[in-house]
Amino acid sequence: MGNIGIGEILVLVLVVLILFGPNKLPELGKSLGKALGEFRKGIREGMDDKESSKSDTSASSKPS
Repeated sequence: MGNIGIGEILVLVLVVLILFGPNKLPELGKSLGKALGEFRKGIREGMDDKESSKSDTSASSKPS
């Protein structure tokens, strides 16, 4: 369970093509790419914030 084969991918592509049409597919791909880029950017910023707050708390918790 959970394995997607070639047949399932072809059916999925066919359904998307029928639903959106060939003229909308490039626009759909472009917006999906932008959304994925924004998601990765947000994840990266969240990880950077987490690491910087982790180093800030460890630096402030050290006795002087």
